[in-house]
Amino acid sequence: SGSAGVDVATAVDYTIVDTKVHCIPFVLNGSLGAGLCALLLGRSSTSRKGVFVLPGVIDAEFTGNIGIMVQTCAPPINIPKGSKIAQLVPFESKVPHAGKEVRGNRAWGSTGQPKILFAIDILKHKPETWVTLKGPGNQIVTLSMLIDTGADVTII
Repeated sequence: SGSAGVDVATAVDYTIVDTKVHCIPFVLNGSLGAGLCALLLGRSSTSRKGVFVLPGVIDAEFTGNIGIMVQTCAPPINIPKGSKIAQLVPFESKVPHAGKEVRGNRAWGSTGQPKILFAIDILKHKPETWVTLKGPGNQIVTLSMLIDTGADVTII
């Protein structure tokens, strides 16, 4: 029994004056210890105040300052130092170690940039396009495809 997460406090006073994503440092540096990873999530009371904490994953080997990514739709918003706007939900990773990359104190993008394999402008009308695929044996197939505007990845 007990709480699933640990509340974390901001390390600085921070004022948000736009709707962009901001990274606010909090009072903890990695690593979390005992080989633990964690999800960084917003507290429900934070969202009710119009501040949205974007979820993140803290890897077990990360040793830098952990930042809280926040955004608001109704600026300006002031977040005083010591505000408990987020929580860490620790877990033990069961993912096999994919490589020997040591992340250390490097944060976003430290394991490489995202790969964009196919990008297309989404039109103002029905999100549909013609796609030509080249398969095994150089077989070429052209088909009409509906673009899912809410998906990060489309698998064909």
